[in-house]
Amino acid sequence: MAVFQSRKYRSAADSRNFGARYRALMAKHPFLLFGLPFLTTIVAASFVLTPATAVRYERHDRKVRQMTREEELGVGKAGRKVDIREEYYRLAAKDLDNWEQKRVKRLPGESDGVL
Repeated sequence: MAVFQSRKYRSAADSRNFGARYRALMAKHPFLLFGLPFLTTIVAASFVLTPATAVRYERHDRKVRQMTREEELGVGKAGRKVDIREEYYRLAAKDLDNWEQKRVKRLPGESDGVL
């Protein structure tokens, strides 16, 4: 019985083709022709994407930043300074013993909660 060769037959026209030469060299040196360019692309992409990611987080930090206590108290107000003693005396000046409970007017069709 005849023994077949392990090498595939390539015609003379295929040997002049770039793809055929690349395939032949790829079989001999797979890391140099595939692995090294792939790893180079991955490393280069990390260097390119790092500044882009930094810009993204810097923009987010400009929008969302830590507020001081005075800024928290001034949000939504006219910037009035809060003094605890002043608030105490202002509350003490009100008559807290004389008040009347009033029901909130309900919308039409809304249950008023009375059984």
